[in-house]
Amino acid sequence: MTAQTDDELWSAIGDPSRRRVLDLLVSNGEVSASWLAGHVPFSRQAVSKHLVVLEQAGLISRRKRGREVLYQVEADRLDQAARAMADVAAQWDRRLGAIKRLAEAAYAEAKQRRGLEQEERDSDAG
Repeated sequence: MTAQTDDELWSAIGDPSRRRVLDLLVSNGEVSASWLAGHVPFSRQAVSKHLVVLEQAGLISRRKRGREVLYQVEADRLDQAARAMADVAAQWDRRLGAIKRLAEAAYAEAKQRRGLEQEERDSDAG
């Protein structure tokens, strides 16, 4: 994926309303914008705008059936998006693991230093 493609993808799925539209398409297959508008708490105009963004990101496609336009999920692109999210999650897991190890090492070092300082005070007092 190119950086622009990544940006379009993250922008498309970053919006909760678009994720709701995408969820409805996954659950219900091919549906019209009017049908979607009847199942979300926002206007048909807003649904249409969300559909454009999802289509530009390659997550959905449309086809005409008579006078009606039906939208459906592009399964391959959705799978690609899921893999990309899993990759990002794995990167963050590695980063957080490294931070945890650094914090634990710093804590252990500080604890050891406090113990040595206490031993010095005890020996000076005695």
